[in-house]
Amino acid sequence: MSSEPHHAGRSPDLPFTDVLRDRLGPARNAVRLSSSPRSRVWRVELRGAPAVVKQAVDGADADERYAREVAALRLASRVTPPVVPRLLGTDPAARVLVLEQVDHRRPAPDWVVGYAAALARLHAATASVPADGTPPPLPAWSGPAPADIVSFLTLADRLAAPVPGGTDTELAALLHRLGSAPGRALLHGDPCPGNDLHAPDGIRFIDFEQSCLGNGLTELAYLRVGFPTCWCVTATPEPLLREAEAAYRREWEAATGSAPPGDLVDACAGWLIRGDALVQRAHRGGTDHLARLPDEDWEWGTVTARQRLAYRLGVVARLTADRDDLGGLSRLAEAMRARMLGRWPGLTPPPRERPPDD
Repeated sequence: MSSEPHHAGRSPDLPFTDVLRDRLGPARNAVRLSSSPRSRVWRVELRGAPAVVKQAVDGADADERYAREVAALRLASRVTPPVVPRLLGTDPAARVLVLEQVDHRRPAPDWVVGYAAALARLHAATASVPADGTPPPLPAWSGPAPADIVSFLTLADRLAAPVPGGTDTELAALLHRLGSAPGRALLHGDPCPGNDLHAPDGIRFIDFEQSCLGNGLTELAYLRVGFPTCWCVTATPEPLLREAEAAYRREWEAATGSAPPGDLVDACAGWLIRGDALVQRAHRGGTDHLARLPDEDWEWGTVTARQRLAYRLGVVARLTADRDDLGGLSRLAEAMRARMLGRWPGLTPPPRERPPDD
């Protein structure tokens, strides 16, 4: 249940508690599956049917991650056709949840279209206020901060890229727009390839440990900027991007009766200036990763950190070229990318195809 694999094998330490056994019956034929260091996952049989057992582990935030995942799964269970596996049982004391097993097949070449449609249905699960007025039990999305602007402009200076006058004001206004963007969509938090299961009857999302509420275009932007929180950066071809974004809008409108709120270009620009979007989750927070780039490069998944940033700079430069309110950022992004390619000519674009799932 993770896109960063570990070895699988038979495991005697299955945390299938009495609470779960009383409700679901005994778990048989447990096999440990790949997972991130933050969780442990098994495939089991329950009364002859396959299921998945997941336990949140590792770290002081394990209780919060578990609570987020269970809350998101329950909220998403409202959606038809389904966009998450069925939640069969939980034991909060042990931080264990049990899900139906979903058969995953190799995604089609145009997988981003179905992905975007399913993402819209997921997001729309919380678009309307519940009948009792109770807000969903998830935190609000947290966007880039003023410190990200400082780091981004400092990197431009170190790259000797001229900063157009007023760009700092543009970026401050961007942060305000992102922070006040309308919407209470159910955000996955990490909607990466590997956290989507392509079943014969549609896509199911898994691993909701970072779920929150916010503007859905924040995650639709993943397709444009190459999956910024993910190991598997890809450069989706423009025709597929347009088709996927149209599918997202159609599904959102069908579910809510209105167009999706927010600004996709703003969302992409927000991901550009976040230094934490250059490293794995375990390394986020407390380090200025943009400041590291002039002196070092590092690999994560399909590309290096410099490749990630160079690609995003190109994307945002093109998207903002005709925007009066982001014209300075457009010129700056183009200049920074040119300086990077001149200094490090070996920076190649990300792959155009999704890597194989493990």
